[in-house]
Amino acid sequence: MAEMGSSSSSRVGEETLVEAAVRVLNTADPFEKARLGDEVANKWLLGDINIPYDASMDIPVPDRPARLANMKLVSPSEMPKLGKAGSLQSRQAIVHSLVHTESWAIDLSWVLVSLFFGLVLIFASGSLPCFVTVRKCCGLLIEQALFAQVKLLFGKNLVILILIHISIMSSKDIIARFGMQESMPREFFTDFVKVAQDEGRHFTLLAARLKEMGSFYGALPAHDGLWDSAATTSKDLLARLAIEHCVHEARGLDVLPTTISRFQKGGDDKTAELLEKVVYPEEITHCAAGVKWFKYICLRSKIPVMVCDSVVSEEKESEEAETIGIDNMHSEVIQKFHAIVRAFFRGPLKPPFNEAARRAAGFGPQWYEPLAVKDFPTE
Repeated sequence: MAEMGSSSSSRVGEETLVEAAVRVLNTADPFEKARLGDEVANKWLLGDINIPYDASMDIPVPDRPARLANMKLVSPSEMPKLGKAGSLQSRQAIVHSLVHTESWAIDLSWVLVSLFFGLVLIFASGSLPCFVTVRKCCGLLIEQALFAQVKLLFGKNLVILILIHISIMSSKDIIARFGMQESMPREFFTDFVKVAQDEGRHFTLLAARLKEMGSFYGALPAHDGLWDSAATTSKDLLARLAIEHCVHEARGLDVLPTTISRFQKGGDDKTAELLEKVVYPEEITHCAAGVKWFKYICLRSKIPVMVCDSVVSEEKESEEAETIGIDNMHSEVIQKFHAIVRAFFRGPLKPPFNEAARRAAGFGPQWYEPLAVKDFPTE
């Protein structure tokens, strides 16, 4: 399997995906951000950008993506009511809110690509790996390290591959994640590049529709609650996947059918069709990406073949899972999800749930219904 990183000497003048992602994040104008993100995504998908990242480089990921200053931001509690799409003013407010949400969704997807290329070291003994968080590795205070170190030890029953690249910047660590010969599989990058590209297209289409309705992005106040919640998961990939993709994105799946129905009743079939035919089905795939990689990270320590291959044949995975106990594994994944949501998300999840869409995204009621009760424990 080809290595994910590359030495700077072999890639002079060649931009990595992480470098390109940071360029997107540093672009303030949301329309240009969407355009540039689409360009970068196409280059990655066509192979014009081929290297995910260079572990020898210290690439500063912004603490907060660049944004224009002309947006009036208020706290979520101060946001005016959007209404139920019965009037043009209400429909404009709802679409404006969706445009703003998509603008942050672009940033969140590129942050996922650029920031989370490492938080875990993998130690493999024999054929069964176990996972140790970097912060606890050998009792070392890894946060104090400012040097990329590669150490490869070979033994009959022990292979340890450590590749640490840490940048300390405003309390944000960037640590290269490697498992055996590579970090998160290439497919991880591809999945979230596609998500970012979709979010950019949603933003552009919805912003154009808003203009057709006689308004524009920035005409109304908005809140940054989505980004604020993301800040709490900036150092934890599992938490980011759980909260942003399996909670927030899944909540979008719950409410979109009602929103579509309201636009139809309000006589705005054009907006309803855009939401129903483009946004809604693609948002299911975005939620599915979060579920997929949440499961992957949880299960790869239990299904050794997943360490080297993100996608294994159903037969091969079934054989491994049957040996270990698939019911136990799935139960552990769900318990992990519950623990993370309780730690990083305030309050219970809000029903009613769109069970069909959530199931299409890869997770059933046992994932979210236990989190819908009031006053669930947070410890």
